[in-house]
Parts: sequence; structure tokens; C-alpha cells
Amino acid sequence: MGLPISQILLVTGFCLILIGLAGILVHRNILRIIIGFSLIDTGIHVVMVATGYVTGGTAPIIDAAMDKADGATNAVDPIPSALVVTAIVIGFSVTAIMLSFAIRLYDARKTLDIGAFTESKW
Repeated sequence: MGLPISQILLVTGFCLILIGLAGILVHRNILRIIIGFSLIDTGIHVVMVATGYVTGGTAPIIDAAMDKADGATNAVDPIPSALVVTAIVIGFSVTAIMLSFAIRLYDARKTLDIGAFTESKW
């Protein structure tokens, strides 16, 4: 038949995490590093959703159509999805703060190369 969608999502999520990690470690431009962090964040979200997915599962609503015994095996776990929604909002906020710092750093040094910010002044 083929691979289940949960395995495809897991592989995709881990690939996004690895691409983001490579982007952070390889590039010297602050904007590319921020994009790497965003890719890692998105990969973690995909992995979290994939952990709660049930192949052939239905919505986690227990009613007359699905009793409690079938709910444990046939319903998709809603907790990872709820956590991902919260993590998306937090990730968006962190990305906005990183971009605002990048703007401030560019205004200070007129460059986005990480090598220009080696000294720290307190």
C-alpha cells in the first residue's frame, strides 16, 4: 500500500529540523539564522502533530456514533494539536522579536554579518 501518513509527517518534520539546524550552523547572515530557527520551529510542530495522528482515525468526539471503548483506538489525540496551536503563536512572537533585534543590529552596524558583532559592551 505505502507508507502511513504519520511516518511521512515524522520524516518531513525531522528533515525540516535538520535543514534549519544546518542553516543556523552554516550561514553567517542573521536573517538566514532566523529563518533556520523558524524551520526548526515548523519541523517540531509537524513532528508533534504526527505523534497524535491515528491512521484511519476520526475526530475526538465521543457521542452516539462512537462509544468510549472505540474512542481510545480510533480517535485522533487532540492534545498535540492544541499544543501546536499554542506553540505556533509563541514561535511567531519569538520570530518577531528576533527580527526586531536584527533591525536594531543593522541600524547599529549597517551589516547583518554575525562576525561584526563579536565584542560585547555592557
